[in-house]
Amino acid sequence: MSIELLNQKKGPEISKYIYGQFSEHLGHGIYGSLYVGKDSEIPNVNGMRSDVVDALKEIHVPVLRWPGGLFADTYHWRDGIGPKDTRKKIVNTNWGDITEDNSFGTHEYFELLRQLGADAYINANIGSGTVQEMAEWVEYMTMAGESPMSKLRQKNGRQDPWKLKFFGIGNESWGGGGNMRPEYYSDVYRQYQTFLPQYDKDHPIYKVACGPNQDDYNWTETVMKYAGKYLDGISLHYYTLPTGDWDHSKGDAVNFPEDQWVSTMTRAEHMDELITKHTTIMDHYDPDHKVDLIVDEWGTWYDVTKGTNPGFLQQQNTVRDALAAAITLNIFQKHADRIYMANIAQMVNVLQAMILTKGDQMIKTPTYYVFDMYQKHMDAELVEGIGEIPDNVTYTASQKDGKLTISLGNYDLANEKAIDFTASNPFRKIIDATILTGKEMNSHNTFTHPEEVVPQAFSGGSIQNGRLHVQLPTKSVVSITLE
Repeated sequence: MSIELLNQKKGPEISKYIYGQFSEHLGHGIYGSLYVGKDSEIPNVNGMRSDVVDALKEIHVPVLRWPGGLFADTYHWRDGIGPKDTRKKIVNTNWGDITEDNSFGTHEYFELLRQLGADAYINANIGSGTVQEMAEWVEYMTMAGESPMSKLRQKNGRQDPWKLKFFGIGNESWGGGGNMRPEYYSDVYRQYQTFLPQYDKDHPIYKVACGPNQDDYNWTETVMKYAGKYLDGISLHYYTLPTGDWDHSKGDAVNFPEDQWVSTMTRAEHMDELITKHTTIMDHYDPDHKVDLIVDEWGTWYDVTKGTNPGFLQQQNTVRDALAAAITLNIFQKHADRIYMANIAQMVNVLQAMILTKGDQMIKTPTYYVFDMYQKHMDAELVEGIGEIPDNVTYTASQKDGKLTISLGNYDLANEKAIDFTASNPFRKIIDATILTGKEMNSHNTFTHPEEVVPQAFSGGSIQNGRLHVQLPTKSVVSITLE
């Protein structure tokens, strides 16, 4: 089968923010993994765990969403500033009913961003907070001149304001963030955004409204109708469950049957339908595409690892997750004209994580390596293609700096797949070719075998008469860069 890549046709830019991350005060998603404190025996810089930060810097995390998630709508920012020994301790009622000491707060978050080189995406508390609390937090973070909150920030050790690029007003307001009706949320959003201060007129804060859960098209319709002209982006949440059953077993992360491999891929592919239908509604109210779709929670979700706190959402990460990530990222790029940011859930130790930690040990997951392999698509121009692709194959292509990158996934467990690519000009040579796969469909990295699934050089691509021929092994993700 053959694909003709239309690399002479101008395509939309693939936003680097599609490769965004998400960290919530949930289980070991922050404490012990991203943040260990300055006094920890684990090597750190200003309390941020060095091995984890270094690994994340390698994939150039563009943006980090924080503090939630459900935690955001119980979070009061003043609890997380000032001397550590005077910070208020609370109970994290959303995730495990454990004590939260608030040692990781606003200053620590921006220090983590500084070390990562990432932009800020903060979610406001509209579930249990107030308009005034939100406005004062933004003032605390971004006010350069003299004001009550800027003076408080300076008292706590930060002279200059931080850059706040993205700001979410509410999280899952249709559920745990308030159980609101879309009409009511639209009015709440309009109220809150009215009082969102914009101190840096040259770089206004990008406002994200709480969007739908999965296929709740009425939510999108209502929010766009009543609040569309007041927002920059609207969020979408969708998780891939092999069983589709939220109330009982979601399926095991490692010991799963073949039919759950298949259902996982099918449910990952469903993202395309969701985006298409939601953006069609958006088009009606926003034909000029001024509003973006922000998929700020996505990823696989399984039963928690046995023996762990069920409220910590810890799960292993296998080759199956790598293929699900490839399918989803390829869909995001296909819709690059509307999708400006996405945030996989979550960055470390929670759900479809990049990294798992255990004490002072750290491993990179198969999903981490997919994000690593896809970096060349960041801020590149999407290249569309025409033609047939084999069953159970996903692909995307982009070009930047005179080079073209094609990323593919074969999620067939039994059969290799062959596919050819042509372009306006004949391909001259392969610059780089990488494959990620495993011996089994549940191959994964562990603390005793941390390199069971790692990228390798790929030899299954060749140029024949200016045409690229690719022989894709089963259960594999491949990325090829050409000129």
